[in-house]
Amino acid sequence: MKPVVKCSVANCSYWGEGNNCNADMIMVEIDSHAKANFDTEFAGEYGYDTKHKDAAKTSSATCCHTFKPKE
Repeated sequence: MKPVVKCSVANCSYWGEGNNCNADMIMVEIDSHAKANFDTEFAGEYGYDTKHKDAAKTSSATCCHTFKPKE
């Protein structure tokens, strides 16, 4: 069972009614890696580097790499 992921970024391709994220997979990364290339164009195809581990002290130190703007 997938967890419910809420997102208010309505210009994302994966944004759904009720502020629900409809992506098959969510990639959350720490801000220090924000400029890394995680293949954000294919959020459901596992093109992410999931082998490294990082630590964040607060939620504001993280960012979502699943975002894909609506065309």
